[in-house]
Amino acid sequence: MTVMTPAPIDQDDEEMLVPHTDLAENNHQPMEVVAQPEAANTVESQPVEDPQSSRFTWKIPEFSRMNTKKLYSDVFIVGGYKWRVLIFPKGNNVDYLSMYLDVADSSNLPYGWSRYAQFSLAVINQVHNKYSVRKDTQHQFNARESDWGFTSFMPLGELYDASRGYLVNDTLVVEAEVLVRRIVDYWTYDSKKETGYVGLKNQGATCYMNSLLQTLYHIPYFRKAVYHMPTTENDMPSGSIPLALQSLFYKLQYSDTSVATKELTKSFGWDTYDSFMQHDVQELNRVLCEKLEDKMKGTVVEGTIQKLFEGHHMNYIECINVDYKSTRKESFYDLQLDVKGCRDVYASFDKYVEVEPLEGDNKYHAEQFGLQDAKKGVLFIDFPPVLQLQLKRFEYDFMRDTMVKINDRYEFPLQLDLDREDGKYLSPEADRTVRNLYTLHSVLVHSGGVHGGHYYAFIRPTLSEQWYKFDDERVTKEDTKRALEEQYGGEEELPQTNPGFNNTPFKFTKYSNAYMLVYIRESDKDKIICNVDEKDIAEHLRERLKKEQEEKEHKKKEKAEAHLYTIIKVARDEDLSEQIGKDIYFDLVDHDKVRSFRVQKQLSFNTFKEEVAKEFGIPVQFQRFWLWAKRQNHTYRPNRPLTHIEEAQSVGQLREVSNKVHNAELKLFLEVELGPDLRPIAPPEKTKDDILLFFKLYDPEKEELRYVGRLFVKSTGKPSEILTKLNEMAGYDPDEDIGLYEEIKFEPNVMCEPIDKKLTFRASQLEDGDIVCFQKGPVTVMDSEDHIRYPDVPSYLEYVHNRQVVHFRSLDKPKEDDFCLEMSRLYTYDDVVEKVAQQLGLEDPSKIRLTPHNCYSQQPKPQPIKYRGVEHLSDMLVHYNQTSDILYYEVLDIPLPELQGLKTLKVAFHHATKDEVVIHTIRLPKQSTVGDVLDDLKTKVELSHPNAELRLLEVFYHKIYKVFPPNEKIENINDQYWTLRAEEIPEEEKNLGPHDRLIHVYHFTKDTAQNQMQIQNFGEPFFLVIHEGETLTEIKDRIKKKLQVPDDEFAKWKFAFFSLGRPEYLQDSDIVSSRFQRRDVYGAWEQYLGLEHTDNAPKRAYAVNQNRHTFEKPVKIYN
Repeated sequence: MTVMTPAPIDQDDEEMLVPHTDLAENNHQPMEVVAQPEAANTVESQPVEDPQSSRFTWKIPEFSRMNTKKLYSDVFIVGGYKWRVLIFPKGNNVDYLSMYLDVADSSNLPYGWSRYAQFSLAVINQVHNKYSVRKDTQHQFNARESDWGFTSFMPLGELYDASRGYLVNDTLVVEAEVLVRRIVDYWTYDSKKETGYVGLKNQGATCYMNSLLQTLYHIPYFRKAVYHMPTTENDMPSGSIPLALQSLFYKLQYSDTSVATKELTKSFGWDTYDSFMQHDVQELNRVLCEKLEDKMKGTVVEGTIQKLFEGHHMNYIECINVDYKSTRKESFYDLQLDVKGCRDVYASFDKYVEVEPLEGDNKYHAEQFGLQDAKKGVLFIDFPPVLQLQLKRFEYDFMRDTMVKINDRYEFPLQLDLDREDGKYLSPEADRTVRNLYTLHSVLVHSGGVHGGHYYAFIRPTLSEQWYKFDDERVTKEDTKRALEEQYGGEEELPQTNPGFNNTPFKFTKYSNAYMLVYIRESDKDKIICNVDEKDIAEHLRERLKKEQEEKEHKKKEKAEAHLYTIIKVARDEDLSEQIGKDIYFDLVDHDKVRSFRVQKQLSFNTFKEEVAKEFGIPVQFQRFWLWAKRQNHTYRPNRPLTHIEEAQSVGQLREVSNKVHNAELKLFLEVELGPDLRPIAPPEKTKDDILLFFKLYDPEKEELRYVGRLFVKSTGKPSEILTKLNEMAGYDPDEDIGLYEEIKFEPNVMCEPIDKKLTFRASQLEDGDIVCFQKGPVTVMDSEDHIRYPDVPSYLEYVHNRQVVHFRSLDKPKEDDFCLEMSRLYTYDDVVEKVAQQLGLEDPSKIRLTPHNCYSQQPKPQPIKYRGVEHLSDMLVHYNQTSDILYYEVLDIPLPELQGLKTLKVAFHHATKDEVVIHTIRLPKQSTVGDVLDDLKTKVELSHPNAELRLLEVFYHKIYKVFPPNEKIENINDQYWTLRAEEIPEEEKNLGPHDRLIHVYHFTKDTAQNQMQIQNFGEPFFLVIHEGETLTEIKDRIKKKLQVPDDEFAKWKFAFFSLGRPEYLQDSDIVSSRFQRRDVYGAWEQYLGLEHTDNAPKRAYAVNQNRHTFEKPVKIYN
């Protein structure tokens, strides 16, 4: 074990980890653990005063053949705690390796556990250690966030490229360094108390929005304008952006705890899925300001957005040799400043106004003067009072064909003088009496990579010396150095751990850096940092929010005093009549919908009865209360009346008698007997022989169940003795023939059995609180066949128990309900598709394919339901421990069983003579071979001659990894990660001589980013035949002809022999075949002829899997 004590890593490279609940099992694979740290005392002991750290190495063999979605390392112990590394070999829904540190025993830890660690995760480069990829972060682990790390750790293309050195002999080496520190007490920290400000709750991935909202809120003039937007008391915050923003700002101003943003995002028209998408803050800022500008039109605050944020610049083109100038005035709300190649904000402004010469081939066409030498540029007419600078930290890298984050050092001043050097940024028409001196108000920070991360803001609300960090719910005081210098980005050097030794200092890139700056003009600051108080807030808004606050306080008080009170829920006959057959069908009552009383525990029950008398108008002497009991079969029924001794006790004592489990509620049934005049009378004496039964009546024609009353019967009596009374309760003739059933239970299955009228109630095992359902009977066969769906009580209760309204949506439009069907959860697969086919007017139900719903993402699950793959509708609707009521459907062109027997492959066909690529979808039986795929393809494509032979290749990141043998079965071919390419086999390859070689030829460029030389492959790889003794000159001629490259372009190309990712440049006279002698190289792609040139080919119009990039959805505010 290597024990290290690195200096604290002051870095926030946290990326939102989407909870990966899709795989519950730990898919362990054989692996080698190199440095297993020794166990330290017990796992649950608190970490000692000094932080403990260690390094853990994990070797994973046969990595590229891994078929599992995620993989855990063995457990290792640091600081007395169990840890493990979690990786997603094919990425956690991104084209990157995803890697996290996980608390290994989180499911077994006591409630409320948390632990704090700083850690780094690394993928080791086994050829050049200096190219190892290492990322650092820190996190407070707890039950909600038991793993933390990097969703976009490194691109899969780099990882799986054997020439890069991360996979050697198909083995990956992962390293984790963990430093356990004392717990920072996150939960007890009070932002309001410590700073005077409160934070915003994070809805999932909304920290990007929170940082922007805090910045806007702390521009008081903006806040005042939002308060003055007209809203009415009838508006609902969830449907009105102005009201939702007013409500949010009011709570930020007056609340003592962090504020939720759900009302605001609802007013945007966002669903939960939008909240979990990390959007671009700059885009959200623009869209939100546009929306507010629109909503402010025609109101007292019209034009506020323009007044605050709008500036103007002038685009000009000026001819040098003739008197001609073209200008165009444009407005801006924010400025996009270059970070790359600029050391600070001033350098970015210099670049912004840089003059571009228009000369040579690029001359300007000046109306009457024709083509002229000219200069083109931008100058500023005026700057706004609040200047928003968007720093271009994210750029599209054309070499890599991907978005990258620029983490370069970039400085920004506390005071920004845009009049410097005699107003070099200003246009001639600018008003020079306005002093453009700005003070920094806020710094918005992004911490993480291009595919995700964390956002927070440093703000000084009053422009004093004191800065505050607004990080979601938490607000802390910070100094100027933390807000400015530490957000410049660039590299940071860790202090040496062993001073005196000649060890190279460890440098790491700072992934936390500023991406947006807000400056306020000095001359406007008194107007902008104005006073905002209650009189700025509309009366109805104050009332609404005060009421909300009072309700919150009331609930808080109730919660605090809950131990002094008991809730008594009193159910009566009226409740049973109202609920049975409407809200409930089983048991007798929903206790949450009956009258409840909040009563002090020390109050005597007899005093409580007086309160009941006032509430219901029933004198105390006519009240009899029954206790409810939960039976073993999970039903809930009145069990026995309270005794006189119990009624003399306090309410608190009585609750303890009634509840075996600790429960703050006392549930009672109030029995009231009515005389002939329907006035209450004293309840009859109850002996042991008396049984209280409740009766429900079922009408099969109306499919209706209702409560008709209750009766006392003698246990020795028989049902036949009460039939006349039941007919009277039902409104039937006295001698109507009726059938009786006992409702026994309904979970997990319905149990409802006929009662023999000739047996005594005791013999039928009936007791207090039992339910008897009855109906006219018996049902004739004619009725049941005719129009009556559920002829008797058991069949009706079975139907009610299992009925389910299912919302069906077309898979093409997963947000909209298409139609709803009432079904039974017991429906078989065939029943369900048959009903859907009927609804759609489709003759063949087997052409329906269903896909279940993911309750967490509110999206269709990735895998559809296989033909008869589940038994019942209930199985289709279950998602972990939740039940959904949504299914997605699609109509196939062939029956599903037939489709399941087929394998679908997407094959890109490269035409032999034309520069075109066409994607074909090939659908063949799973047992087919590659030869069958090629035969099928021949019928769909245009060949150069009728006898042309085809081959199928596996291409990944611009390299050919495999030529498929024609007899290989297609069932296991994967076209999700690799591109399948089909092409004609050139004639020269069919007639190889004994000394000819078939070599791989790839295009490449060199990228020297971050002082490292990196090879980037691009374009279409191909095979080439080389003959013995052939020089590079001869081969170049053939390549030029094959690729049809113009002479002047081809002259710039360089040629190199590559082995294991290292280039060796070739001269024209070199014999190329001598380089390609070894035939036992692991993977032919590791040796290739490289063509070095710039990638200026237009991007193809078709999408290739290897170039899939998950770009963010655009921000939309729908209302």
